[in-house]
Amino acid sequence: MTMPVPVSTATTLADLTRRSGLDVLDHLEREVAIPVVDGLQAQGDLIVVPYAFVARAVNPLTTMWQEVPAEGVELLRSAAGGNPHTLVADPGTCRWTREIRDTMGLALGMIETSAVAYLIHPEHGGTGIAPGRYVVRRQRERDTERVGRFGNLGDRMIAD
Repeated sequence: MTMPVPVSTATTLADLTRRSGLDVLDHLEREVAIPVVDGLQAQGDLIVVPYAFVARAVNPLTTMWQEVPAEGVELLRSAAGGNPHTLVADPGTCRWTREIRDTMGLALGMIETSAVAYLIHPEHGGTGIAPGRYVVRRQRERDTERVGRFGNLGDRMIAD
């Protein structure tokens, strides 16, 4: 079971929105502490997977990684084109690449972070990513209305 990583001072959603300049919807509680997790975590149509879980299926294709800038990196915009999932981190602590090989075709990229990094989304708020290497993938679900060629259920991407 994955447990939240203890942090000496908890970052709140208000802290994160202030630091990043990104905003969330009014229904979210701004003073809630953002959990920091070192395992699997999902945010809408994204899932963050520790690299060790998928190392056989996913590998970087390059040694060229990009530092996550102060304004963050948009990882994915919601299906309707509205709300983005944005990766934010303190300067010099997190890098990112989209240049990867994924045998399942779900990966959007890889993250390496030496300090806590955050995903922020207007509807979902924030989630904390503990130091380490992760793969960011699209989530998929069983499509009970679509039957494949051989009678099996198909999959579809989760649309946030």
